Amino acid sequence: MDVDADVSRFLEHLESERRLSPRTVVSYRKDLEDLGVFLDDHYGADQWAWGTVGRTDFRAFMGWCDRKGLTRRTVARKLSAVRTFYRFLHLEDRVASDPARTLRSPRVEKRLPGHATAANIEGVFSRAEARAAENTFRGTRNLVILEFLYGSGLRLSELHGLDLSDLDLRRGHAKVLGKGSKERLVPVTGSARRAVGRYLPRRLEVQAASTMPDREALLLNPVGKRLSRRSIQTVVRRFLDDAAPGVGLSAHSLRHSFATHLLDAGADLMAVKELLGHVSLSTTQVYTHTSKERLRQVYRRSHPRS
Repeated sequence: MDVDADVSRFLEHLESERRLSPRTVVSYRKDLEDLGVFLDDHYGADQWAWGTVGRTDFRAFMGWCDRKGLTRRTVARKLSAVRTFYRFLHLEDRVASDPARTLRSPRVEKRLPGHATAANIEGVFSRAEARAAENTFRGTRNLVILEFLYGSGLRLSELHGLDLSDLDLRRGHAKVLGKGSKERLVPVTGSARRAVGRYLPRRLEVQAASTMPDREALLLNPVGKRLSRRSIQTVVRRFLDDAAPGVGLSAHSLRHSFATHLLDAGADLMAVKELLGHVSLSTTQVYTHTSKERLRQVYRRSHPRS
């Protein structure tokens, strides 16, 4: 069996049919390459095939990962990639059975997502609005970035890919392309609409000064090209570091804050799931753990017999 051909076919399936992001496909590739390295070491090069690998080999692979110092979370991710790969091979009749189907991942402690407090958010927007009031290109654009990440709960990749044509400011919503290239409508707050209105004239000035401007992208850099993900992350980190120094919050923390603050205010969990674009409700439920943990902390600090 041609191992490389099977992996290549699987990665093409992830990219063209499941439409996963290039970064996710690269991650799958790396995980399967690690499995291949282990099997070469375990059996000898060219002494194995995907159809001859069994459940005990996967358990040995877990031990190999552990000896390399990989965390349980990383091992769990690799096993998830292996399960997905073997499910594909089985459906494609490349292997007679799926030995990874019942494979259990190591128990991983759930990490509560980092989020900004209401006071942090107030500090972030106070600074951003003051700079936007100066009516500069960067100041007005950066406020738009913050408004969409926190006000609409967008992922960094969703904001990066947002085009001007995706916005319907009159109706107050935006069309975003989420994971798996799934479209959804998200609300656009009144403050976000005002921020966009202030930014658009500055955006036109940058376009006019550029020789080959990007006319589709909502967020531009100073030379008229689509603003990169790294640049968006840098902008957000600076504001968050000023408002919450030493906490290590990121652009994704604003999405976490969006969900946490909605649930704290009594929003329905299913509604928050739809707003975030989650496929599974269990993915959204982690935010209820965040709220519960904060309640426990308040109780321990405040109750005289806690």
